[in-house]
Amino acid sequence: MDISKYSDALVAHLANKVTLKEPASLYEPIDYILTLGGKRLRPVLTLMSADFFGGNYKQALDASLAVEMFHNFSLVHDDIMDNAPLRRGHQTVHEKWDVNTGILSGDAMLILAYQLFETYRPEVFMQLAVLFSKTALEVCEGQQYDVDFETRNDVTISEYIKMIEYKTAVLIGASLQMGAIIADASQSCQEKIYAFGKNLGIAFQLQDDYLDAFGNPLTFGNKWEEIL
Repeated sequence: MDISKYSDALVAHLANKVTLKEPASLYEPIDYILTLGGKRLRPVLTLMSADFFGGNYKQALDASLAVEMFHNFSLVHDDIMDNAPLRRGHQTVHEKWDVNTGILSGDAMLILAYQLFETYRPEVFMQLAVLFSKTALEVCEGQQYDVDFETRNDVTISEYIKMIEYKTAVLIGASLQMGAIIADASQSCQEKIYAFGKNLGIAFQLQDDYLDAFGNPLTFGNKWEEIL
């Protein structure tokens, strides 16, 4: 399946919505992280889901950009927490600017993500905002589990699965459900597409963690990182 129409539409929408303005020191880092590349799988899944359930995928562009905005917000803050020097082969925001800029620009991205839902009619806005808030909090919980597990040597498999479910998988599930919401899919369809996305995210993170622990960085390295 050719998904270029979705990714092309998203890139054009991003360029139209994300503009540089004052104060430049707040918005330049946002433009920087959003244009570093990557496959942008999550927002593309939102557009594909809207299309799949009989909606117009272009009506899902704001929601898809909100997903991308939130994902990159989480990356900026994760990089600060991990003291990571590189993201997608380029300097991380806090390395290129400073930690305070990374925190503040990340916060602004989270607010901008919520603002993107304001273009939808009230009942759709409510559904998207409720799902988004639930998902955002779960991502934070997953990140905290991950931090906590670094100092433990007794983490169970079920605890690990819960951590990757929250840290990675729920946002993929939510991305697909948002498209279904905008297409006015039934509640049953929304729940099933969410479950599909969540399981897809768990499978991806299992593979990612396995490669991180046992893979050869020279053979998978940045190529794998760029998928999500």
